[in-house]
Amino acid sequence: MWVYEKKLQFPVNISRPDPKLAKAIITQIGGPDGEMAAAMRYLHQRYTMPLREVRAILTDIGTEELAHLEMIGAIVYQLTRNLSVEQIREAGFDQYFVDHTTGVYPQGASGTAFSASVLQSKGDPIADLMENLAAEQKARATYDNILRLTDDPEVRKPIEFLRAREIVHFQRFGEALRLLQRHLNSCNYYQSNASFDHVRGIEIERNTCCVNGRNCDRDCACRSGHDRECCQRNNNCGCESNHNCCQQNRSCGCESNDNYYENANEYANEYTCNQGCCERSHDCCERDRDCDCENTIL
Repeated sequence: MWVYEKKLQFPVNISRPDPKLAKAIITQIGGPDGEMAAAMRYLHQRYTMPLREVRAILTDIGTEELAHLEMIGAIVYQLTRNLSVEQIREAGFDQYFVDHTTGVYPQGASGTAFSASVLQSKGDPIADLMENLAAEQKARATYDNILRLTDDPEVRKPIEFLRAREIVHFQRFGEALRLLQRHLNSCNYYQSNASFDHVRGIEIERNTCCVNGRNCDRDCACRSGHDRECCQRNNNCGCESNHNCCQQNRSCGCESNDNYYENANEYANEYTCNQGCCERSHDCCERDRDCDCENTIL
């Protein structure tokens, strides 16, 4: 459940009406990249996310988008309150006025009413997080365009705040994607849908991978020392902490080696391993000309 606090996330105090500008800003209520679409997208996607940390991120950001929706509503209301009929006509606000007077209605700048068709809840963790990353950038770009349309500091300050939060959300979703990928098959993130193909999601995939070297899947990500036998026999095994595997596999996906950064130039001269990719497995980069490294932090 939510606990409502009776104040805006950022203050909105606009003294000069501007219905023409309100027609543009209202797109962040009901437009394709607006706050309503964002809140509905994230709060519904969270149910099928297999990691509770990622579900928490979606809940936090989805809740904040509701606060942003309230801010935009306050901006539109203050830009259109106490208008005369002449001001409404001069600003081209008359068509909106006929349908809604000066009520706040969820629509885009083009006048198209809000539709859930602009958002998606795919039930696939990677697909949903990729959509969210794009959504945050599109929202940021929309706020950039709004800022180009006004010099009023009373309007610009809350819009600048909202723009900054879109960037933070983009970064948070990037963290969520990296967290999810860390628990998936490092050789093939798309081998399965972690929220559908396993009853317990990625927990099962991680714990039953190549146990004691039996039932070894060529695309299986071996993640601990007891999987060593499997890794040694599996050319495509994604190794995170198993040096023996990395030393013997030409296509090993190496993920974490702090030592690599100190000698990156030396390795780059002799080997084709992607620079900056290995975080933990020094020996793999040193011996593996075709090291398929993912999860780079560069």
